[in-house]
Amino acid sequence: MREKRKKSNHKLIKFLAVCIAASIMFFAFMASCNLHNVIVEGNTHYSEEELKKKIIMKATDHNAVFLYLRYKYGEKVNIPFVDDVDVELVDKNTVKIHVYEKVVTGCIEYMSGYMYFDKDGIVVESSNEKLDNVPFITGLNFDRIILYSKLEVNNDAIFNIILNLTQLIRKYELNIEKIDFNSNLEVSFYHEDIKILLGKRDTYDEQIAELKNLLPKAKGQKILLDMKNFTEGQERIIATPLN
Repeated sequence: MREKRKKSNHKLIKFLAVCIAASIMFFAFMASCNLHNVIVEGNTHYSEEELKKKIIMKATDHNAVFLYLRYKYGEKVNIPFVDDVDVELVDKNTVKIHVYEKVVTGCIEYMSGYMYFDKDGIVVESSNEKLDNVPFITGLNFDRIILYSKLEVNNDAIFNIILNLTQLIRKYELNIEKIDFNSNLEVSFYHEDIKILLGKRDTYDEQIAELKNLLPKAKGQKILLDMKNFTEGQERIIATPLN
């Protein structure tokens, strides 16, 4: 009996020693996993530093492994204008953060704030802040706005027009602060003190491509540019002073 008890105690001691050694190795490894490098990809609305502050919030987040495990299996943070965040463990001291932003094509003013919507007219975010890279849309008629629901407008075709316009604005890297629609869905752009009449067309490629060259020449002026009848190669565009 004593020999069996000695063998059992010996096995138990050996098992505990292995567990303690494994624990020491584990904690030593974790202690060496301090977060030194953070790579951010996919961000346009926020700077890298802004995103780091929003994602790395807890004391344990300064450990690369713990940060990875939290975003892999735990509860993620809710960041305005961000649909999802993935954290990839590059090495024991480096993580790569993949940001998947909500697709925003425009915003409207509502209740002293701004409601941002996607290409289908679905309101994806509300904020008191007006983002510089999202055109402000005016001329839409709606009775109510519900977050994560589609804007109730008279003509859903307007969302395709807005998508086409915003894609062209980004393509030609234009700074258009506001897009206005009248009751006939005729389009006007606003850039600083310049108002541009684009009219109603199936496509606006020619006009917006020309604006890439035209706006720098008109910078600092308070004028109205009438491009409703503009055609490619046209040399003269009517410009009148604005009061």
